[in-house]
Amino acid sequence: MPKIVDHDVRRKELGEAAWRIIRREGLDAVTVRNVAKEAGVSLGSLRHYFTSQSDLLAFSMRMISDRVKERIANVKLSGDIRADCETLIEELLPMDADRRNESEIWLAFTGRRLVDPKLAELNAQVYDELYSLFLKLVRAIVRYREAVAGAPCGLDAELEARRLNALVDGLVVHAVSRPDVMTPGMIRSIVRRHLDGLLPEAEEGE
Repeated sequence: MPKIVDHDVRRKELGEAAWRIIRREGLDAVTVRNVAKEAGVSLGSLRHYFTSQSDLLAFSMRMISDRVKERIANVKLSGDIRADCETLIEELLPMDADRRNESEIWLAFTGRRLVDPKLAELNAQVYDELYSLFLKLVRAIVRYREAVAGAPCGLDAELEARRLNALVDGLVVHAVSRPDVMTPGMIRSIVRRHLDGLLPEAEEGE
């Protein structure tokens, strides 16, 4: 009987092979031929799934985003708005080896977006998705503060969402560039200090 191939699994294997090459040799080394060799498949077999290098890179980039979204979807919220915000934000940051690998690979992809329209489009899409997440978090904070105070809190939700987005992006870049300085402990301290401004202790204690 012919071997039954799970095409989704095979695509994922090829995407992960591309990740390994990126971390070992850099994005320029991610050719169709190199990925086929890394994954242990024939060049013809790989071309069955991806007709071009750009298609392969776009799929591999989307895999990173999908992994993050899956983690966020599986977060069990406690109902404590401060703790839940910290947990969700940290899922986007290089707090352990797996998330550091994701960050390194993602930054490699974002550099390539300047010359690859497919990656540029995907990068913009993911950026918008992340902004939507941050906006939901900030709006939840606004609702919480207004419920506690019984009055408008004065936060500009859209501006604060952009500010949080910029903070997270900056932490990723710094953590990848200088992991000896921007450690998980330092990242956590910076995120907590930022949230101090959004959720003042005085209001939390009322």
